[in-house]
Amino acid sequence: MMGYLLLIAGIALFIAAHWFKRLMPDRRAAMGEAGKGPVALAILAGIVLMVIGYRSAAYVNIWFPPDFLTHINNLLMLLAFWFFALSALPGTISARVRHKQLTAAKLWAVAHLLVNGDLASIILFASMLGWAVGTVILINRAEPTWDRPGQPTLAADGKALVIGGVVMVGVAMIHAWLGYYPFQS
Repeated sequence: MMGYLLLIAGIALFIAAHWFKRLMPDRRAAMGEAGKGPVALAILAGIVLMVIGYRSAAYVNIWFPPDFLTHINNLLMLLAFWFFALSALPGTISARVRHKQLTAAKLWAVAHLLVNGDLASIILFASMLGWAVGTVILINRAEPTWDRPGQPTLAADGKALVIGGVVMVGVAMIHAWLGYYPFQS
């Protein structure tokens, strides 16, 4: 039970710290530059609590994902890493998708929901999906206009895909080291 409490506390802290600026803009603005440190620490503490809670939560199976979803998961993860890399490169996709990092987070969450049928995973990944969707809504309401990146190129799209693929392999190796084999059904 303690694992689930830590997981939920971590999720709440992570989301609250991220949404602080959007939900309480005057209070955050009053903190000025000095407010960046406490917000970053709250986000980091939320992540630490989520990891500890997730890893220590009792395993409660809700559903059994079919094996073929592993392949869909891996494709979605490649897209997630690609979108994250695109946030730093002026590709043609960058000029079409406003929230590249949040799109990556949504893809990551959906991919993990497809292949994890236990309660802790559903709580974690569904919450992160909700956070990403909610963050897009909050940003779009606060800042309805968007300046698209200038001079997008297909070469930047390709470079981002290669970078995303390399990072994905590295993350897969870390998963394997932790005992999770992302390329096996």
